Amino acid sequence: MANILVIAEVKDGKLKKVTLEMLSRGKDLAGKAGGALEGLLMGSGVEGLAAEMGKYGATKVYVADGADLAVYNGEAYAAVAGKAIQDSGAGIVLIGASIQGKDLAPKIAAKLGAGLASDCTEIDVDGGKLVAKRPIYAGKAFEKRTFSSAVQIASVRPNVNPISEPGAGAAEVAKIDAAASAKAKVLKTELTAGGKIELTEADVIVSGGRGMKGPEGYGILEELAGVLGAAVGASRAAVDAGWRPHGDQVGQTGKTVNPNLYVACGISGAIQHLAGMSSSKCIVAINKDPEAPIFKVADYGIVADLFKAVPIMTAEVKKIKA
Repeated sequence: MANILVIAEVKDGKLKKVTLEMLSRGKDLAGKAGGALEGLLMGSGVEGLAAEMGKYGATKVYVADGADLAVYNGEAYAAVAGKAIQDSGAGIVLIGASIQGKDLAPKIAAKLGAGLASDCTEIDVDGGKLVAKRPIYAGKAFEKRTFSSAVQIASVRPNVNPISEPGAGAAEVAKIDAAASAKAKVLKTELTAGGKIELTEADVIVSGGRGMKGPEGYGILEELAGVLGAAVGASRAAVDAGWRPHGDQVGQTGKTVNPNLYVACGISGAIQHLAGMSSSKCIVAINKDPEAPIFKVADYGIVADLFKAVPIMTAEVKKIKA
């Protein structure tokens, strides 16, 4: 019997999509593990979100709401989370494999002496123990990992678990100490322009590579992304050339994404890029080189000049939506 604890991530006063995905999956796994699904909320002014976690299956939510947690600080958050996990007696802990989660998970694991499986694409429970599937060797293979530690921690990729319909459930709220000191202090946070869809949580991504020829070429991708409700990504070659910011980079040294649809425009398909997007549910590649490696992983391939093909796609999508 093992209780499952989902550590929530909050952005702009809302639960991030990956948190709802973990709660939806965690509800099923809690039944298999013979335990309860619980949640942990950390931040400032976050207590009201406990009700939403209850609608997605959490029976109890531990809330650490205080000024010390207003801005994410890995050391402070790990201290609060570590104590909450110990006090709750949770055997399985799920954290989103976001930028914040990838920083927080190993800190908590080190503090508790717990096993950690990072960047998981599948999670299950067998005999009360967590079984985690994760990519290795830059996505060329997968491993299934089990745990020998009492506390089992997995960071879960966004977009790999569906979100269930919210119910009428209500979670018990347990307030916990939010006071936390840290040796390092966050002095300032600089955010990119608002309104952009976050790559790691986007359902559709339109990416461009060296074939875009320059930063001005991304205009046609922005237009296609606008009609598709998509995020815009880029290959490392485009980022290194200064055409797009590093935050848009998809690949081994950028962001790992799992959208329902990934449109690769002018991207040759180097192994480093494939490592970040090959698990996309549907891949469409547009490249004038029929021998481009990207076609080996694409579900649909278009051998054409992207500057002619993309505007046609945009026009056709507009017709369908009209």
